[in-house]
Amino acid sequence: MEKINNGWLKFAGLAIVGLGIFFLGLFVKAGIDNIAYRDRTVTVRGLAERQVQADFVTWPITYNVAGDNLLALYDQITNYNNIIINFLTSNGIEKKDISVNPPDTYNATANQYGSSTFKYKYSLSCNITVATDKVDKVRELLDRQTELLKEGVPYSNSYINYEFRALNSIKPAMIADATKNARVAAQQFAEDSDSKVGKMKTASQGQFSIEDTSASTPFTKNVRVVSTIVFYLED
Repeated sequence: MEKINNGWLKFAGLAIVGLGIFFLGLFVKAGIDNIAYRDRTVTVRGLAERQVQADFVTWPITYNVAGDNLLALYDQITNYNNIIINFLTSNGIEKKDISVNPPDTYNATANQYGSSTFKYKYSLSCNITVATDKVDKVRELLDRQTELLKEGVPYSNSYINYEFRALNSIKPAMIADATKNARVAAQQFAEDSDSKVGKMKTASQGQFSIEDTSASTPFTKNVRVVSTIVFYLED
């Protein structure tokens, strides 16, 4: 009886050892397969683009006056400034969005390098700047700006700067689009290599860029982002 029990104990021990070796082999194989799987990746880029309308504009209105009497020139620019401000405020631009900058004065007689043919003693360069989120209103007034000529204001426009400041409101959706497009590219690569796209390994979001759609439409912007994503490939 004791011999039988010893035999069963030896058999049970061998069985346990065998099972341990068997499962160890499975774990080793799974580890090797996992390492091999982890080494199989594809790196793709996903592009997302959107066209948006500018939501902020900076509009400098400039003019120049010249003469020999500074007090008379002061009265002249005061009158011009009042005309321009009235034109803006009576057409929907708020005073808080209007800045009247000090004039830049040029004294021809005090400039030893000045041209001897300069007709007047003084020249004043004046600037009134509108900075507002009323982009459509500014575009409307630009079309009507010739009304200032009827009031005798010899205006000119410096560079009008249109901006899109609501980038954060569209960032999440654009990043999602870029990721989706990257997965589409990865799936195409996987099909060509008889594989399947697995989980995402790493992702790198590119920098957002905002550019004019064209020189003639600076108020329409093209927002662009490219994300670089690494996906695992499965059999």
